[in-house]
Amino acid sequence: MALVEEFKYTAIDAAAGATVKGTIEAASETAVAGKLRAQGLTPIDIAALSRTGLHREIKVPGFERRVKVKSLAIFANQMAGLINAGLPLMRTLAILIEQTDDKVLQSALVAVQTDVESGQSFSAALARQPRIFPPLLINLVRVGETGGFLGDSLTAVAKAYRSEAELQDKVRSATTYPVIVLIIALVAVIGMVTFIVPIFEGMFASLGGSLPLPTQILVTLSHNMIWILPLLLVVLGGAWIWWVRNRHTEAVRRVVDPFKLRMPVFGKLSTKIAVARFSRNLSMMLVAGVPLLQALSIVGQASNNWAIERAVQDVQESVRQGKSFSAPLAKSGVFPAMVSQMVSVGEESGTLAEMLGSIADFYEAEVQAATEQLTSTIEPILIVLMGVVIGGMVLALYMPIFSIYGELNSQAG
Repeated sequence: MALVEEFKYTAIDAAAGATVKGTIEAASETAVAGKLRAQGLTPIDIAALSRTGLHREIKVPGFERRVKVKSLAIFANQMAGLINAGLPLMRTLAILIEQTDDKVLQSALVAVQTDVESGQSFSAALARQPRIFPPLLINLVRVGETGGFLGDSLTAVAKAYRSEAELQDKVRSATTYPVIVLIIALVAVIGMVTFIVPIFEGMFASLGGSLPLPTQILVTLSHNMIWILPLLLVVLGGAWIWWVRNRHTEAVRRVVDPFKLRMPVFGKLSTKIAVARFSRNLSMMLVAGVPLLQALSIVGQASNNWAIERAVQDVQESVRQGKSFSAPLAKSGVFPAMVSQMVSVGEESGTLAEMLGSIADFYEAEVQAATEQLTSTIEPILIVLMGVVIGGMVLALYMPIFSIYGELNSQAG
């Protein structure tokens, strides 16, 4: 576990001719000094504050909070505005550090500011924080630095991440309802087995007679819930921890990512999202002036799907050999036929970037329609599923009553 440190400082404000004291959060004393100098202050004394109890912020390995795509979009948009307004880079970073609400992003920007102050380029400083700043952002910043249009590059980054955030919001809206319904169904089943079945069991014992098989199964589950429930929690917790730690490994992604594209309900949606992301990012990088081979390498990494990465690697190899861009797309089995055909037209007409932008627009609209359709399709399926499960349990509980009632009628006859 690690602490997020806060430092107290004493510094001289040369402009005002006064001594300034305060506190500041940073990764190290060096980072504090760099931040103070960027604000026009000369540090005299810097010391770490001791933080305990509820003031302590801890980070558990494997569960570190990532920066949201929306936060990256806001950061890029604000920085583009400040750079285009003519502010120096160090002053821009100091302003962004002060106003960002994301603590993880703020700490990363402090480290970037320190690296830039030590003489590194802005893109190199961003590259030293790979868990925070994706390759797409770093490479577009590098292109903007080299070409002298950093503000325009950051504007393009902001646009890309706004589109990505919108895609994530659409997917989240489509999957939130099914997840909530499944959780409610699971809790209802566990509650019935744990608390309702024992009441019926006592009633069945007083009435006598043998229990039907479905009822016997429920009663047996109820007797064993004292160890089944803790075991279930441990298994689920262990599976979650394993997933968080291993989901980005090559072996896991090779199995899971292709499955995402073939899932019965969500597979088509995942494919459309992947194609939209690939097309938008590649189009943006080509417009920014990134060479095609380098752009393909970056876009493959940013696709967040192993199957897409493999397909892009085949495209990259084909382009490196001077062959067609569109042919490997058609053979990949991942990209729809329309994509390869439109890319082929873009290749022949010299409008590849524009054609990729059109593909991205089309598939982003498709994602919007697919998420709305997915919600309306899954809702009745989940209702039927919940009815079958809970209704089946209720029926199993009442079967002995029906059996006893039938025996009483036969005896009376």
